[in-house]
Amino acid sequence: MFELPHPRHLVAGLLGLAAVATLGATGVASAADNAQCQADSPSHKPLSEMTVGFAQAQNLANPFRAGETASIRSAAKAAGIKKLVYANADSDQAKQVSDIQAMISQGVDALIVAPLNSTGLQPAFKAARAHHIPVITIDRHTAGKPCRDFIAFMGSDFHKQAVRAAQQLVKATNGQARIVELQGAYGNSVETARTKGFAQVIDQHKGMQIVAKQPGDWSTTKAQKVMSQILLSHPDINAVFAQSDNMALGAIKALQQFGKKPGRDVKIVTIDGVKAVVKKVANGEVAADVETNPRFGPRAFSMLAHYADGKPVPEQVIMHDTLYTPDNAATKLEQGSVY
Repeated sequence: MFELPHPRHLVAGLLGLAAVATLGATGVASAADNAQCQADSPSHKPLSEMTVGFAQAQNLANPFRAGETASIRSAAKAAGIKKLVYANADSDQAKQVSDIQAMISQGVDALIVAPLNSTGLQPAFKAARAHHIPVITIDRHTAGKPCRDFIAFMGSDFHKQAVRAAQQLVKATNGQARIVELQGAYGNSVETARTKGFAQVIDQHKGMQIVAKQPGDWSTTKAQKVMSQILLSHPDINAVFAQSDNMALGAIKALQQFGKKPGRDVKIVTIDGVKAVVKKVANGEVAADVETNPRFGPRAFSMLAHYADGKPVPEQVIMHDTLYTPDNAATKLEQGSVY
């Protein structure tokens, strides 16, 4: 297994943009900065001899989680990984901790973890550290210290995603809108970042007013219910920002039941970039959709190989997220690049 007693925190450009750019086809943008981790006692173990654990957070009925899992599995096979141990916490924080601890007991050489929440994984990280098992976290930030609790985080810039969505809503409504904001689960790091990013832009436009914002908890059913209730109080709304595509689909159902036509009566922007919603961008029902890139696999296994060989790896890699608009949605769908 990897030796990870005292990883060094480096501030050097040894794996800078040029190295990351070689993986452009995976959708990786770049390391967020030059902060890097390096094993003091590398194992020099090739990928073909590694057993890697992947702890997924949520059910694969979520298209993003399905795409994320497919990317990890595909990349593991392409990298020649000896064995990929998979577990799904199904939105249960305690189960995710026990899943990781079970993988450690099985003797995995490394862990890839998609955290459910922004806290709660400390016991699992501590157990991995005690066994000198490096951890890569993907998608969501979670509490812990880089180069100690995990060697790297890979994910989207959630604040920037919401900034881009807000800019598209200003454009779609010509700067005049009464907006409903459907938020994710409160306390989630993604919800917090997207709420702040959206407000940053909207607050700069006097004609843009958020008249209601409520959590839809990332759920289509919950978002439909919340949106229906809001429409009773605010029937004159003409814009919706959904912090996830699942919630956008719920909002669309509610609007249609209320007799409003999405895309004509109400402009919608959303985040995730799943195929079902990108199709609605192409047909005009949704004004814009900012992708949350789930293609972590190739870069994650490349990082594990570098780390095992004693090379520095970036603490943080920000993924490139495509912006889907009516100008490019149909083309992207035809190209098969939408998950």
